[in-house]
Formats: sequence, structure tokens, C-alpha cells
Amino acid sequence: MTPRATYRMQFHKDFTFADAEAQVPYLAALGISHLYASPITTARTGSTHGYDVVDPTRINPELGGEDGFRRLADQLAAHGMGVIVDIVPNHMGVAGGENRWWHDVLARGEQSDFAAFFDIDWREKIVLPILGDPLRQVIDEGGLAVETIDGTPMLVAYGEHRLPLRSEDRATAATDDLATLVDRQHYRLASWRTANDDLNWRRFFTINDLAGLRAEDPAVFEATHALFFRLYAEGLIDGVRVDHVDGLTDPAGYCRMLRTRFDAIEPQAGRGPAYIVIEKILAEGEPLATDWGVDGTSGYDFMAQVTALLHDPAGAEPLAALWAEVSGRSATFGPEELRARQEMLSWQFEGQLQRCVEAFVALARSTPACDGLTAGMIRRAIERLLWVFPVYRTYGTGDAAPVADAAIRATARDRVTPHLAPGEGVVVDRILDWLAGEGPGDAERAADAVRRFQQLSAPIAAKAVEDTAFYRYGRLLSRNDVGFDPAAFALGNDEFHALMRGRAADWPRAMLASGTHDHKRGEDVRARLAVLSEVPALWRERVTPWLAQVSAIDATIAPDDAYMLLQTLFGAWPEALLPDDAPGLGRFAERIIGWQEKALREAKLRSSWEDPDEAYEERCHALVGVLLDPERSAAFLRDMADLVDATQRASEANALVQTALRYTVPGVPDLYQGAELADLSLVDPDNRRPVDYAERRALLASGGSAKLGLIAELLALRKRQPLVFAQGSYTPIGVTGDRAEQVLAFERTAGGTRLRVAIVLRGAALAMDAAGAADDWWGDTRLATGERAADLFVTRPVWFDLHE
Repeated sequence: MTPRATYRMQFHKDFTFADAEAQVPYLAALGISHLYASPITTARTGSTHGYDVVDPTRINPELGGEDGFRRLADQLAAHGMGVIVDIVPNHMGVAGGENRWWHDVLARGEQSDFAAFFDIDWREKIVLPILGDPLRQVIDEGGLAVETIDGTPMLVAYGEHRLPLRSEDRATAATDDLATLVDRQHYRLASWRTANDDLNWRRFFTINDLAGLRAEDPAVFEATHALFFRLYAEGLIDGVRVDHVDGLTDPAGYCRMLRTRFDAIEPQAGRGPAYIVIEKILAEGEPLATDWGVDGTSGYDFMAQVTALLHDPAGAEPLAALWAEVSGRSATFGPEELRARQEMLSWQFEGQLQRCVEAFVALARSTPACDGLTAGMIRRAIERLLWVFPVYRTYGTGDAAPVADAAIRATARDRVTPHLAPGEGVVVDRILDWLAGEGPGDAERAADAVRRFQQLSAPIAAKAVEDTAFYRYGRLLSRNDVGFDPAAFALGNDEFHALMRGRAADWPRAMLASGTHDHKRGEDVRARLAVLSEVPALWRERVTPWLAQVSAIDATIAPDDAYMLLQTLFGAWPEALLPDDAPGLGRFAERIIGWQEKALREAKLRSSWEDPDEAYEERCHALVGVLLDPERSAAFLRDMADLVDATQRASEANALVQTALRYTVPGVPDLYQGAELADLSLVDPDNRRPVDYAERRALLASGGSAKLGLIAELLALRKRQPLVFAQGSYTPIGVTGDRAEQVLAFERTAGGTRLRVAIVLRGAALAMDAAGAADDWWGDTRLATGERAADLFVTRPVWFDLHE
């Protein structure tokens, strides 16, 4: 059943199904139709997110198990609500000895019933990069031992990693020489530093604790999805959100199979087909295929679109110039992306790249048509294509490819040209032919090579762009988030209208998000930072002396790190935080330091997760401590709080605008937990902090929050007239008046019901008017349909009218 509106909750041992059950009346009163749950299957003990699934066949006992989930589903049903669950088909958690499938593979090797479940290269032993030092040194220092656990001898490394032994070794394990014993196993213990080069099984991105699954195998598909099909058949869930669909061998085939299996289950009366959305990162201009059998994406694309709409394009150049001047780095994003892709490919993905190259070399050698293509040529072609690939991946199968892939391959060919060695363009052309399903050679080898390329291009995009370059490029941090393109600074009204008309035509049931568990900055942090695009001169005036103060505090802090810190302090400044509130500033400092550590290590310029420069990090943390100490930085804090206050009305206007659009444009609006009030969170784990539901219940009852009140108001309309929101057309409405360029208006109609919506964009000048004109958002604005500000528009920057 298609949801009317969802509410995302993050489950873990400290927020269980019982905790969610207690909030069902509040969600029902708010107007939510479906709880949208993070993964509910059994994850590694203590998991804070649930994506490290160790058993997809049962519901996580830490969350309340199946009984707890049934009680939650029953409570929701009693309030006329349903459940959408997040599923993880791409990978499983394999650390800690809790995954019985992986455990069996380690014990029995290729003879295991689960050997085909994981994407393992069986030409050699399974590489386990869990050691801190070479094996012999670990043994000599006592870091590896045989211990009997639950009556079974096991290898235990550092008292943490529990590894099974071959059955034939268990009887003599206690007396065997350790090195000899280890050598007889189906796995090879290695230093963690070897993983990037030597790992012979597909992992999730660069995480050695997550092993890739072969969901394309029907047996694997059924084993990992049976629980969800049963829950759907029993009426306990209404659909799923598919995590990281681009990691799969054949996303299109997977999605079609998922739809076929759900459709084969007789739904309960009135429920309709299962709701299926996918986590899919779409590049600028990249369409989502309409023949996969899904209802759309989980909303990152809308988050990028609505955030870009808030930005003033006039701020792009002055802010880029300021960034380049301050940081000494590129004013544009392209060079940062290229460098990050080159670095990640040559370092964190070397092993995966080598196996991709080997697959194409084997393919080339299967046909005389490719005589003369050396392994070096093929490696250079693949490397350079991955440096510039314009999307996460293409969707070829080795013998065919969708029509939409052709434009992607053409763009890649154009972009790669400047990076090619003389005369080697023909090698790139051959690779692209194979991606198109048109190259010569053995069909089985072609399928394997194309699969390896496509399962490499996606993590390169994620790790190099979103998890590296986004932390290096700081023109304006509100344009650096999951699914965003920092090079695309702003979105015009006409472009936004065109995108929404496309949604109405092709994706009326896709999810609309403005905050997620993956976001790097909460929706209201981005809304506040977007205001700076309208006042770049003011920002330069304020930030210049702040940077000088940072340099005076510690001249060793890199200016780009300092500049991103100052943007973050401004964007995430808590509501009502006063510049002399020492305890409040201390709590804010703890949050900022958590963000700062992650930002420094993800950027990989002066520190990293693999080799943290703790001395530099400590100096950066100390800087935060000084800046947020009212005893040592009183003037700075007053100045920062003053800028937050000066821009607050514009920030709040942006927050209301993106909220109104999320609940009125075509699609299913999702509300990330707690974001019904100002979401000033930073990257995880900050964006997964506990939510104060008591406060939200009280404010909903009293009408004391503009944002929460707007959400409730629009959800009530969606409940009263679901057809116009679910199926209504989208038609732009013309606007006249002296503020016409700032107003976006549209109309949606269905079944005799009409919804008209108008919003004011980029209204910082109005909001910051010292004369107090901020209540007059609309001036002499008139809609082409006849409405005038004086007649209908209210003293907020959003207006809507539902005519029934």
C-alpha cells in the first residue's frame, strides 16, 4: 500500500520497538500513515544502525524480536497506520563471529552450503585482514590462541575475533603448532593494512566488517528475503526500502524479481501492491529507469533539488572566490573530485581494481579481435574511466545494456579524453563497447568483467566524492551532502518546475526526503547556510576577522579546516544558545569535536582513519574549545550569535519553504526522526541522537512551533484529500509583482480537487530588513490565477489553498 506520509525511526538497543510503540499515538495525531523503520533484522550485537546484518532470517532480539515487532505493527494498525522496513540485500556483517553463514564458510571453505552466498574469489584462501601486525609477530606476542568456546575449539585473535577451525583440526587444535594450524585453514590471516590490496572478496565500500552478498543467485535471494515476504503476507509490513541497490550485480533484475515476488503474494483486502523504493544516488540529469518495478527512490534526489532551490545563484562566484582565497584550494569542485577519485582508486580499491583489470584482460584474450591490447593498456583505460565516470554506475549485463546507458558512456568518453595516453583511446572504446554489451569475446567473461567494473564504479563515487571530496571542498557546505553535486550551486524556478512535472508523470509515489540517517547536515543546518548564498559580502565581512582570530590562537591550523569549522559553527548553532551560556557551549563543543574528527579523517589530507594524526586533531579540538569558551572568546561568540540572530528569520523561512514543498509536490513525504522541530544535526552519530518526543507531543498539542504546526496542517490536508496529493497533476502558476522572481507557485488537481501553493524563495533581504518588513513577504505579488497578497497571503513565506 502506498504510504500517505512516512516517519523514519532509527532502531537500536536503546530505542526499541517498545519505545516506538509508545510514540504511535503521537505519530497518528501528527498525521503520519506509515512508520519507516531502519533495518529490523538481526545485526551485530550493539549495532547502532542495523546495516551490519548477521542474520536476515529473524528480527533482531535487541530491538524486541518478532513478538515486539508484532506488537508495534498491531499498535500501528489500531491507529490505521502501517510499516515500511529498510532491507539490506547487498551485504552482511561478518565481524565478531556472529554470522553463522560466514562462520560456516570459514570452517568449510568452498564446500560450505553458503560458499556461493558471498562474492568470494575462490582461486585462493579467504583473506581475513584482522591482524595488527604480521602473523608470526602476532603469534609470538600471544595475540593469537586456541580457546574452547561453547565446547568447540576456535582460533581467537586479540580476545575479540573468533574464527572456526576445519572439523578435521578440532581434535588436535590444542597441541598443534599455531602457525601450522593456521596454515591449514580455509582462510589466511593478514594485517589489516593488506585489505585494500589483497582482499579477495567484495566488501561494502572500504569496510572489512561487511561482506558483499550475491543477491543475483536465486537461492541467496530467497534466503535473505523470506522473512520480508512472510511479514508482507501476514500484513505486518506494507513494503520495503532497498539499501544501496547499486552495489548489486544487476540492480534492475533484482528490483524486478523483488516486485514479482511481492506481487505473487496475495495482499490483504484493500492493501494494494507492496511499496518499494530504492536508495539510489542520481547524478545531475541522470534519470531513474521506469522499468524496474519500483515506486521510486528513497528521496536523496529530492533533498538535493529542494536544497539547491534555496540557494541564490548570485552567491556562487563570490563564495567560490572567498573559498579559494582563504584555503588556497580550487574554487571549483571538479579538481577536488578528480584528485579524490585518483587517490581512492590507487589506494583503497587497488585489490578490487586489479581483479577488474584481470577480468577484462581475460575477456580480451578470449578473442583475436583484441590482439594487441596489453594488461597495462586495459588498466590505464579502466583507471581513467573511473576517474571521470559521471554516475554511480551503468546497468549492462555483458550481453546487453539499457538505452539510457548510452548517454552515460558518451559523457564518460568525452571526459576521459584529456587523460588518455596517446593512441589509447581505442582501448577505452573497447571497454565502453563491452559495457554496452557490444564487444567481442566470451559471453561469460564479458558478464564477469562488466559486473566488476560496475560494482567498482559505485563505491569509487561514494568514497571518493561523498566521503572524501565533500570534506575537502568548502565553497558552501550546504551543497555538500549525500546525493548532491557541489558543482551545481543553485536551481532555478523553471528547472524545479520541470523536475516536479517529471515526478508527477513518472514518480508520483517516490519518497521525498529532506533529512536522512545518512545526511552530513540536518535540513535546517542547510537552510541556514543557504542564506549565506544571498549575503556573501556580509559573510566575508564577518568571517575574515574570525579567521584572523583562529590564526592567532593556533597558526598551525590549516585555513581550509578553519573555514569549514566556522561555517559549521554558524550552520549548527543551537536554537536559543546564548554567547555566555558556558554549559550549553560546552555541549555544543562536544558535538562539533565529534563532527570535526570525522571531517578531518574523511578528508584524508592531514589525518585519516587508517593513520590519524592525533597531534593535529588535538590542536583542532583545542581550537573548538577556545572558540566556544565565553571566558576566552566572548567577542567572537557575541559576533557569531549576532549573525545567527540577524539571519534567523531568513533561515526559518527557508526551513518552512522546504517543509511546505516536501508535503505538497508529487511524492510521498518522509519526516526524519525529530526533524518536525529544527534539525540542526551534523553527520552521524550526531544525527541519530535521542529524540525528545515529550516536547514534540506538547508542542503539537499547543501549536507552539511554526515548523511542526505547518507539518501537521499539511498532513491533515493530505489525509482529507489524499487523491490530489497522490495523483494530482503539477502545473506551474505564473506570478507578477515586484517579487515575482522570488515566488514559486504551482497547482495540483485531481478528481475535482485543486491545491494551489506559493512560496517565497531567497528572501534574506526581506527577512533582514531593519524596518521590520519581514512580515510582508509578498508585497504586491499576484498569481496568474487571480489571488493577490492583500487578499490571501499570510505573514509567512508559504501559502496554500485547497479547493474541494
